[in-house]
Amino acid sequence: MDKEQNKVQDEKIDSKINTLESMMPTTNEEEMQTLMKELDREQAYREHKCWRQYVTVIISCLFCIFQLYATLSGTVTAQILRATHLAFIQLLAFLLFPASKKMRKDTLPWYDVVLGLIGAACWMYIVINFQQLVTRTGDYLFMDILVGVVGIIILFESCRRIVGIPIAIIAAVFIIYGLVGPYMPGFLNHRGYKPARIVTHLFYNTEGIMGTPIGACSTFIFLFLLFGALLEKTGIGQFFIDACNAIAGGASGGPAKVAVLSSALLGTVSGSSVSNTVGSGSFTIPMMKKLGYKPAFAGAVEAAASTGGQLMPPIMGAAAFLMAESLGMPYLTIVKAAIIPALLYFTGIFMTVHLEAKKLGLKGLPKDQLPKFWPLFIRKGYMILPLVVIIVFLCMGRTAVYAALMGIISCLVIGVVTSFVDLACGRKPTFGVKDIVEIMCTTARNTISVGIACAMAGIIIGIVTLTGIGLKFAAGLISISHGVAFITLLLTMLASIVLGMGAPTTANYLITSTITAGAIIGLGYQPLAAHMFAFYFGIIADITPPVALAAIAGAAIAKSRPIETALNATKLAIGAFIIPYIFVFSPQILMIETTVPALLWITFTALVGMFSLSASLEGWVVGKVQWPFRILFAGAGLLCIVPETKTDFIGLALMIVLVSVNVLLSRNAKNKALAK
Repeated sequence: MDKEQNKVQDEKIDSKINTLESMMPTTNEEEMQTLMKELDREQAYREHKCWRQYVTVIISCLFCIFQLYATLSGTVTAQILRATHLAFIQLLAFLLFPASKKMRKDTLPWYDVVLGLIGAACWMYIVINFQQLVTRTGDYLFMDILVGVVGIIILFESCRRIVGIPIAIIAAVFIIYGLVGPYMPGFLNHRGYKPARIVTHLFYNTEGIMGTPIGACSTFIFLFLLFGALLEKTGIGQFFIDACNAIAGGASGGPAKVAVLSSALLGTVSGSSVSNTVGSGSFTIPMMKKLGYKPAFAGAVEAAASTGGQLMPPIMGAAAFLMAESLGMPYLTIVKAAIIPALLYFTGIFMTVHLEAKKLGLKGLPKDQLPKFWPLFIRKGYMILPLVVIIVFLCMGRTAVYAALMGIISCLVIGVVTSFVDLACGRKPTFGVKDIVEIMCTTARNTISVGIACAMAGIIIGIVTLTGIGLKFAAGLISISHGVAFITLLLTMLASIVLGMGAPTTANYLITSTITAGAIIGLGYQPLAAHMFAFYFGIIADITPPVALAAIAGAAIAKSRPIETALNATKLAIGAFIIPYIFVFSPQILMIETTVPALLWITFTALVGMFSLSASLEGWVVGKVQWPFRILFAGAGLLCIVPETKTDFIGLALMIVLVSVNVLLSRNAKNKALAK
């Protein structure tokens, strides 16, 4: 009897979810894939048929098996692990990604095979000749230099194809800078280095391409990419969307709130703001438009929320691990520091969406057509257990590698148990050997772009360590700003936005933190706050004109003008332009040197401040807010966000007065309207 009741309950949940999905005028699957491949280079891969498919599958599986063996055994030397990691990446890069996005995806030109084999051979040269290279460090042979030159050139080509031209240009500029140092003006001047010195430093040295970024990629980043692929296979993304619909779908402006909540959740496992925008936006944006939101606003909500997903702990688009490595801090410290800023970011968007819905008089979706949360959670809530496992182990002080492995094992256990349950119920198993192979292929493909981005960032870091340009650039910024903190931060913000345009999350953090964070540290501020500052502004380049890739993706789905969508997204993400300044001046918001009561107070006042800023931007609370009051709301919001007792009380008092005035004015306006 219980089984029959459970079956009926499951059918009801499925029926409501299917009804909800049928209400969504979603983007055609083929159109969505085309859009992804146009905007996200990582998705523009070949889909091989016949024998070529088996070749790439076998190489991808071997790659994953090698990575797992190296991690579990701990017997592979760091340089050999990194060089082998790069060899697999270079081979797969040319087998899977064509020279141009417009080229056919069902062919494999001979020259790509040759480039892939040569690129892999260059890195395997290090593996094969490791002992000899160690012995003759500083006395490299002509063959060593030739292999390094070819390897770097092929790396640039794979970067152009997969990661994008901007990063390749930045890396090339740094290499040129290393060569022409004596001819550079002012603080940029240095003694210069010969081509052979630069090549060997970048290719063979652990301060170059095989430095910290690729070291992180070949260990815990790979594991978390594998973990993400496993979660994707379980359908956790759809579960997040369904759960958010159950929670907020029936509220005022429901679909927009669903977009914010689901993007925050998806950001815990997603590593791309563009793919996040297209993935969840293909459902939420049409629903927002149908409800009454303007197309540009609907696209902007999804773009801003999806971009914020990269700021969301515990993964932060894999940047959290790199930040921990760069700063020499425990991973858990980085995660804790990111919690309140991310909470404030999404609160700002959520509040703005809510006030926009109230202003327009928008309702939510019919509640009888939405899934109930608890029945849905009881049936599919097990999907979040792997995330819980990772967070628990991290909180216990375990390493990121250990936590990722436990998360992977929990995913596999859930998959196996689910398959046995399916078999017992007479259904086709949902998890098998074929799924494991697909997960390995997805992981290998996702690792390519991250690995290449880390390798290119290694070139930049290598030149920085060789020439000392990082310190010189920081000194230059401080000199230009005459040591005025706010002006230095403003210049750093602009530099980070420019450097972050079009860059994937990992490369974004590595480039912005390497080049710009030093200026903030040079003023005496917390290194963690400086790195978070650079990271935040690098990430919001995805919604900041003129590039704004996430906003363009949202505009394409919403059928709105890209620049209007980008401007709306920038307005929605106003918190991201304010919060970094706050945590530089007051690092307590990053849980640095603070107490629990103080932290609770800071969080409360900052949330109130975000509401006040949203009211200022939207010009609405319970009724219309006139411009003089909007300016006062903005001032009250900023006072509340600044974590100081005096400003908090002034801001709260001003907020209470402004809200009270708005309520009275709105009530009087309604009474006058009724009297007429």
